[in-house]
Amino acid sequence: MKILFQGDSVTDAGRDRSNLADMGEGYPKFASAMIQDSYPDGSFEFVNLGISGNRTEHLVARLESDFIEIQPDIVSIMIGINDVWHHYAHEFVETTDEQFEKNYRIVLDAIKSRTKARILMIQPFLLETVDPAKQELCEELARKQAIIQQLADEYADAYLPLDEMLHQEVDVEPTEYSRDGVHPTPDGACRIGEAYLGAIAPLIELLS
Repeated sequence: MKILFQGDSVTDAGRDRSNLADMGEGYPKFASAMIQDSYPDGSFEFVNLGISGNRTEHLVARLESDFIEIQPDIVSIMIGINDVWHHYAHEFVETTDEQFEKNYRIVLDAIKSRTKARILMIQPFLLETVDPAKQELCEELARKQAIIQQLADEYADAYLPLDEMLHQEVDVEPTEYSRDGVHPTPDGACRIGEAYLGAIAPLIELLS
């Protein structure tokens, strides 16, 4: 069973890009190990193609080589924080809500029509360690998250509301999971890995 991890730096997490099987140091590392431990009799191939700095437009650009040609059995996608973050932190051109939805829909339509993959969509998150003055950033992310939820209802076989899950863990200081609000610490990556396992397990069992 081939499982493809797709996304940005949260998924990339310092992986060796010359080795598609290298999981990096983020949640794919923990999730893949937990999946293998949970299904010891299963045969899995894990592929991490997250790329640091990616936005939805980049997933469209590498749709052929990094989705279609891979032909995964399950693909997970966590994307969107850079469509918002880069607009404010690096003064990139804004990804409008309309363009964001268009980009994501192109990717999802292609997966549905040109692969047999089951789709796990993951909500991008932002913890409270960012400057609270950046209220516009938070409001824009909320709009993008709403679009992702809508698309998940249309396309996804499973959905992980990660931002909501992390914010509900009131007994955990945000800095335990991420020091900058975006990139997970090892504890944060492990927690996401646990949540990932819970979300993907029904798909694995369906395909087994």
